[in-house]
Amino acid sequence: MIDSIIHVKHRLIVVACFLGVVNSGFAQHDIIPLWDEVPNTRYSNEKEIVEHNEIIRISLVQTPTLEVYLPAKPAASDRAVIICPGGGYRFLAYDWEGTAIAKWFNGLGITAFVLKYRLPNSESIKVSHEAPLQDAQRAMRIVRSQSYKWNINPQDIGIIGFSAGGHLASTLGTQFERPNNFIETPVDSLSARPDFMVLIYPVVTMKSSFTHKGSREALLGSHPSEALIQQFSNELQVSAATPATFIVHSQDDTAVPVENSLLMYQALKDHEVPVEMHLYSSGGHGYSMAIGKGHLNTWTDRLREWLEGL
Repeated sequence: MIDSIIHVKHRLIVVACFLGVVNSGFAQHDIIPLWDEVPNTRYSNEKEIVEHNEIIRISLVQTPTLEVYLPAKPAASDRAVIICPGGGYRFLAYDWEGTAIAKWFNGLGITAFVLKYRLPNSESIKVSHEAPLQDAQRAMRIVRSQSYKWNINPQDIGIIGFSAGGHLASTLGTQFERPNNFIETPVDSLSARPDFMVLIYPVVTMKSSFTHKGSREALLGSHPSEALIQQFSNELQVSAATPATFIVHSQDDTAVPVENSLLMYQALKDHEVPVEMHLYSSGGHGYSMAIGKGHLNTWTDRLREWLEGL
């Protein structure tokens, strides 16, 4: 009797350990630091803040990273995407516009990387407006340089951004060749150009007429020069080398006016860059996948169709 009880307990322990391993395997994702030594930084007492409320909000980013989400092997394609969550360049809506989106892409067989990029309101950054693009360029170069690890085609890596993350994505898509002002390593010589670009209710312009003032102030300061306004008004930076683009916006967006997307669409069209745009009559701002929001939640279907046609 005692031997039977011991045997049952032993089996339960083995099963529990097995389930623990399986569960931890599903819960964990590789997190890759972008830099050995983060450029454009100075010493400060700041600490990174992670808040778990309705969404996970990360602010004062000190260590920029990529979090890797792999699709199930039987369904995996060789396509990848880097995801830039929004948050007005003051915080990152890390799960709402990051990890949740990565899981959706995994369902399409696409490998996804959530970018935790530095935010320009951090005292740890020397030149505030340079840091987000430096991190986005580096992220693309890391994914491209290590594409063999994840069975990715290095010529099929895109970027998607939401709100201020859309501004960062469009900055990379139009200014991927902006030179570095730090000591480079071999990976920094690789192309940072995305192979496709997806902008969801994006901040695009820094011009006062249509910009999101909070994002502009966080990125460029209270009184930016005209040169900086021009440089980070990405509708002015579009060229024939800008990648094919997919845009979604709501016409009643009172946070980031729909004109941001209209300006970007017109600039892409003028430069003969393939572009598809979907405007919804209502929806406001910051809806992520718009689950439970009726017709608005079909934007992901339109994106899936567009990706299939690339």
